[in-house]
Amino acid sequence: MAVSIVRDRRFQQHDPGAHHPESPSRLRAIDEALASSSMKLVELAPVEATDEEILGAHSAELLARLESTRGHVVSLDPDTRTSANSYDIARCAAGSTVEIVRAVAEKRAPPGLAMVRPPGHHATRERAMGFCLINNVAVAATTLLREGLAERVAIYDFDVHHGNGTEAIFYGDPNVLYLSTHQWPFYPGTGEKHRTGSGAGEGANLNVPLPAGTGDEVLLEVSRSVLGPRIRNFSPDMILLSAGFDAFERDPLGGFAVTVEGFASLARFWREMAESTCEGRIAGVLEGGYDLDGLGRSVRAVLEAWA
Repeated sequence: MAVSIVRDRRFQQHDPGAHHPESPSRLRAIDEALASSSMKLVELAPVEATDEEILGAHSAELLARLESTRGHVVSLDPDTRTSANSYDIARCAAGSTVEIVRAVAEKRAPPGLAMVRPPGHHATRERAMGFCLINNVAVAATTLLREGLAERVAIYDFDVHHGNGTEAIFYGDPNVLYLSTHQWPFYPGTGEKHRTGSGAGEGANLNVPLPAGTGDEVLLEVSRSVLGPRIRNFSPDMILLSAGFDAFERDPLGGFAVTVEGFASLARFWREMAESTCEGRIAGVLEGGYDLDGLGRSVRAVLEAWA
């Protein structure tokens, strides 16, 4: 079997500065790891997101603010900085995520991963933050719903940090089920267990905060006994993964203890979940992951688990 990917050297042009952990070298590490694999890759062309796609998840004010950074180095918060090309690269990251998600939803491509940056899951409707400019997974999910490619979308975020932006964007939406396992207490200070959605979206948000040191077996057991039943009850048309590899055991920004094989086992579980609930429609987008060796090997292991 083959797996789909989107990648492009342009994603390395976003440069938040020397010594910043969210660096272009992250994607180089993944490319090096994939070069040693014999799996069949279906490479989809990167595309830029349209205004309509971005505005499905973000405000016009945020889009204008990001556009104003074009050609400039701008600090949007203490962690989030643009370089000259960052705005255009962020649009391409969002559009490329839409492209792979759309292709998988339409059965034009096998399940796969958008290997893009900057990451997205901390970006809220109104604010860029936490290394993130545009919320890639949220743009993809809203596009699926708007285009009628799905009536219900499930998002599982396994980044070590809670995806506060994704949660906030969909907190009142009954058509998007947001699931998160994350270290607690930890940045960004959100992801409490009692946060379950609001209004029509009550019950469509599930946070599983976990302590530092959490490893493979706990994440797998949570997926089996907590997240899996919620997915089956929700009956999504597609599953999206916010694939954060900073849960890796040696990641400098995380405190979890997930191994490369742990990520592979997690990938196998979620692929099987997609096969049993939504005809195998599953795709992911890269979020965190800052130990370069661990990031490259973990991404390769996830894709090989799906191949």
